[in-house]
Amino acid sequence: MPEILERNIHSHSLLHASAPVHLPDRVEPKRLHTEEMVLNIGPQHPSTHGVLRLEVVLDGEVVVDVIPHIGYLHRCFEKHAENLTYPQVLPYVDRMDYIAAMSGEHGYVTAVERLLYIEVPEKVEYIRVLFAELQRIASHLIAIGTFGMDSGAFTPFLYCFRDRETILEMFEKTCGARFLYNYMWVGGLSHDLHPDVLPMCRDFLKKSRATHQEINDLLTFNHIFVERTAGIGVLDREVAINGGASGPMLRSCGVKWDIRKDDPYSIYDRFEWEVAIGSSDRGEPGDSFNRHWVRMQEWEQSLNIIEQILEQFPRQDATDVQSAIPKRLKPPEGEIYSRTETPRGELGYYIVSNGDVKPWRVKVRSPAFSNLSLLPLLSRGYLVADLIVILGSIDIVLGEVDR
Repeated sequence: MPEILERNIHSHSLLHASAPVHLPDRVEPKRLHTEEMVLNIGPQHPSTHGVLRLEVVLDGEVVVDVIPHIGYLHRCFEKHAENLTYPQVLPYVDRMDYIAAMSGEHGYVTAVERLLYIEVPEKVEYIRVLFAELQRIASHLIAIGTFGMDSGAFTPFLYCFRDRETILEMFEKTCGARFLYNYMWVGGLSHDLHPDVLPMCRDFLKKSRATHQEINDLLTFNHIFVERTAGIGVLDREVAINGGASGPMLRSCGVKWDIRKDDPYSIYDRFEWEVAIGSSDRGEPGDSFNRHWVRMQEWEQSLNIIEQILEQFPRQDATDVQSAIPKRLKPPEGEIYSRTETPRGELGYYIVSNGDVKPWRVKVRSPAFSNLSLLPLLSRGYLVADLIVILGSIDIVLGEVDR
């Protein structure tokens, strides 16, 4: 096998496009020094996780540079929002991060409620956090399952989607939708919690913990998977911070930052749980393995939060979940930046009100957009096969990237 195809191309150096490939502590591969080739991957390709086009500059099979081209799923979210009333914006929120629509809704309603100085009932807060954490697990199940497929493992994908189906059933029972919900309204919820959901949650806790162990056995600690992901696409801690990375992308570098802990919102300060970070046990902090490992840990921590919600849930509370919804949403003049922790990281809404029923300006800080922008730095010096693994480890959703 030619040296250039050896697995010693695991370097995490951040290389410039014109720089030679330097691999510290490993054998230096021979560059072909032939004419560089430009390879287009996507925008219609399973491994691009949506309509993303990667313009990859190659020297043989070594990635010299990669340029992400986005915009194929542009939704004009901000401009739509500026031409709609505040409640009418919510269905458009669902269509940004359509893998975690509940999380996007939670962020939007939190921002508008802060702008309006609305305090929602305790029961509403418990239901919102319950569904936000169920949505976090459902989103991570997709990320973990598809990342396994990117790495060559198919069976974990089936296990993950089996558990995700249970979560979607709970959502469907409550609000009638499986994917795009329009459930969290400003000041409340569209529907009260279905009576079957809490018993389903208790049953789900047991089954999901068993699935979590199965995925670790099948995938996380599988020798082939570790070899495919450990030391691949290493993101330096300082680069991650300066590049605006957030969520598992940032925490995999060892940065213990989670908005639910460090800038609490809703009722997250009532629960005991740990912030998951990357380690050097099997790979290097900030590599593809640790991005997967952080999501595995967050899955477990979300189960712990859900368990505490079930213990604390105000069962005798007969509060109407729409009791705090204003009849007319017309915030005073002002502006707000509100951020929440979604499965992909910090989702921020910057809203400017001029006192009208429609927002004057809306800007979304998309975690997937910031995380994807670091792909060129993560990929230079690796093989084409590694590029697919690196992209899968970022866990992007193009509806949110393009907005």
